[in-house]
Amino acid sequence: MTISGQQADAADAVAEADVARTGGSTNSTISLERAASRARPVAQSLVSDAAHEQIVFCNHPPSRLRAVIAIYSTQLGPALGGTRFYPYHSDEAAIADVLNLSKAMAYKNALAGLDLGGGKAVIIGDPEQLKSEALLCAYGRFVQSLNGRYITACDIGTYCPDMDIIARECKYVTGRTEPHGGAGDSSVLTAFGVFQGMRAAAEYAWGSPSLDGRVVAVEGVGKVGSHLIGHLLADGAKVVVYDVSATAVQRVLAQYPPVAAVSSLDALVSGDIDVYAPCALGGSLDGRIVPNLRASIVCGGANNQLAYPAVQGQLSQRGVVYAPDYVVNAGGVIQVADELEGFSFERAKQRTAQIFETTKQIFAIADKDNVAPGVAAGRLAERRMSDIGKLKGIWLAG
Repeated sequence: MTISGQQADAADAVAEADVARTGGSTNSTISLERAASRARPVAQSLVSDAAHEQIVFCNHPPSRLRAVIAIYSTQLGPALGGTRFYPYHSDEAAIADVLNLSKAMAYKNALAGLDLGGGKAVIIGDPEQLKSEALLCAYGRFVQSLNGRYITACDIGTYCPDMDIIARECKYVTGRTEPHGGAGDSSVLTAFGVFQGMRAAAEYAWGSPSLDGRVVAVEGVGKVGSHLIGHLLADGAKVVVYDVSATAVQRVLAQYPPVAAVSSLDALVSGDIDVYAPCALGGSLDGRIVPNLRASIVCGGANNQLAYPAVQGQLSQRGVVYAPDYVVNAGGVIQVADELEGFSFERAKQRTAQIFETTKQIFAIADKDNVAPGVAAGRLAERRMSDIGKLKGIWLAG
């Protein structure tokens, strides 16, 4: 069933899905309109602008799989987006996350010039405890059941070898290992794209695309953050980091001796920094962090960095240049999307390098229209989805 663009309550959607799931494995698409009729204010505030084509709940008790696949738009083509495996504190949180992430993927793919729509999936649970061959195979069968409307890839908690397992049961998988014809680790070009967006933001703020001598604060030193640090140091930047994982911090300090570390996020953002690069989970820019932020630029690899829409205005009021996350972190999806035509790293890297020009274009539109960069980026993405989507009305014989 296709979902209309009505406002929804994620919490009651879960309850409705639970009814449908009883008695075995199911793949049930639920109506946001029915959920909206019982909307609770807190949950609805998280997904109040939901306009998704389809949401699929996946449940397979034998393998302990519980997942949600959200397809925001297929105007430009099949929806491509990664699968996040994460121990959400509630089903409501998982649904809110997948709705936000899938919408961002639609915008990201549109602005990256890809003929792909936007989707995302989340597997609910701790991957350290739950991930298994059986679970991944079961998940692959659910993705296959969508018959190509959704193409999956890696995200937080999933890796290229996981995609190889999923691909045993599903044709619609990217981000596979190189021995299986895949692109390998997509964080390589994600970080490269973030660096290009940061260069564009630097040129906009300071008149030069160089980060030489600038202090860049990187929150999250996992796959993307670590690669980004390499680009920053090579460009002459000074780097300070924070991560909730002490092990991750120690690994980065050993790999990059010039890097400094601090003990908290508050210390990171309130320090003497020029750029704040969120590269961990989303929502890091909130009412507690923004007032203490001393950076002139926010540009990082994390998805959905703004905890709520008003943060964008708060950043603008404080003169902080915000490079929209779904613009600058598109390198990863560009990399895995290239697999669909036979992977070429150089071709994908050249396309990722265009993030520099796209980011500059968004800043120019924002200035011209007197809006925040995120608003300008959204308008540009929606325009491409609309313009190209209209071409689907031109019938072609198969």
